[in-house]
Amino acid sequence: QVQLVESGGGLVQAGDSLRLSCAASGRTFGNYAMGWFRQAPGKEREFVAAMRWRGGIIYYYYAGSVKGRFTISRDNTKNTVYLQMISLKPEDTAVYYCAVPRGLGYSDYDPQEAGEYDYWGQGTQVTVSS
Repeated sequence: QVQLVESGGGLVQAGDSLRLSCAASGRTFGNYAMGWFRQAPGKEREFVAAMRWRGGIIYYYYAGSVKGRFTISRDNTKNTVYLQMISLKPEDTAVYYCAVPRGLGYSDYDPQEAGEYDYWGQGTQVTVSS
């Protein structure tokens, strides 16, 4: 089992920056894959960013709408994954969730598909005002 707790959300203005954190526990953090998703009111949960290891190489994935503005990273010493967000826009307003995929991402899966993830945090609200 993996437990995930997000933090760092808040109310900011357009153009501001924010860093979300996701603290993981329950399993050895190691190099298992992690992802960030978001869900705005009345909309489906959508992929934001993910990272995973393959053959000693780290692969990063970003939704087109956030590429160049958001960065996913991790600190294994703190069992924490981050989502650095800059140049925030009102359309980034959503509840943000971190997630770990089925099998911890050690087998093949689609990093952008929410259904591939088994473990989810409770979410943290990000509101960007114009």
